[in-house]
Amino acid sequence: MASPGVATSWAVPTIHMPQRFPGYDFQSHYLTVGNHRLHYLDEGAGEPLVMLHGNPTWSFLYRRFVGALRDRYRVIVPDHMGCGLSDRPPEAEYRYTLASRVADLEALLASLHLQKNLTLFLHDWGGLIGMAFAARHPESIRRLVIFNTAGFLLPASKRMHWSIRFCRSSRLAAFLVLRFNVFTRIAVRLGCHSRPMPNDVRRAYIQACDDPGGRLTTLRFVQDIPFSEKDPAYPVAYGADRGLACFRSTPAVIFWGERDFVFDRDFLREWRARLPRAEVHTFARAGHYVLEESFDAILPLVTEFLARPTAYDH
Repeated sequence: MASPGVATSWAVPTIHMPQRFPGYDFQSHYLTVGNHRLHYLDEGAGEPLVMLHGNPTWSFLYRRFVGALRDRYRVIVPDHMGCGLSDRPPEAEYRYTLASRVADLEALLASLHLQKNLTLFLHDWGGLIGMAFAARHPESIRRLVIFNTAGFLLPASKRMHWSIRFCRSSRLAAFLVLRFNVFTRIAVRLGCHSRPMPNDVRRAYIQACDDPGGRLTTLRFVQDIPFSEKDPAYPVAYGADRGLACFRSTPAVIFWGERDFVFDRDFLREWRARLPRAEVHTFARAGHYVLEESFDAILPLVTEFLARPTAYDH
């Protein structure tokens, strides 16, 4: 979904080394998808936890969960193609839309022989990617851990925040994203409300997509948001939306930053309606990056939630 007048091809850049990023001391793994490498973390052993990031983030988002949980679980965290340490394929070779993201996730988990007993961690675009996968493989899902995200179509009465609509359709916005990485720079500033990101953490988010391919990936994520049936991502998003009915009784916990001006309380209200049995924890002063601002409060709640017996244990 190219913006008029915006160049869309680029050379695959040198992949950043993980050692450059604070708290990200993990071994890198790669899956070849087509002719390109999808980067992922695979830490620990045991029951699989699959953590899915959104835009404009990467596996770095979950670094503290990986470090805290890998002694008891097998933690899988992919970088979506074009993000983080994954390759940046040219658009002639890779379609940057939701269907490709779900196909990549299916390919990764199949390659790892992880097709049952999965707990999904979902944030931002990770919600639609994860729930689209879950709708296709409901027998594979054991639990859901949900942060500020959506796993459903935009409710009919809801209008997406003006900033997203501007970035999605404006040539000026496309220029600013592609030239100055402005979407990511603003996100890391405004995404935390009460506790600003430390400088080194903010740099890690920015540096991992501050190249031509990474910036275009960021833009394509925004442009791929499905508003109507005409949008390429709509059929896959519709499948996720319809599939949520399968998970009304699935153990789920929601952690929500209430100062998120995009994924706001209306989205939380929709999650409550779709997953009426979900346990909900709200953080009144946290924003979109609730995982950054409220990690110390969230970790013990996640640990306790994961330790509870489920139907898989009987």
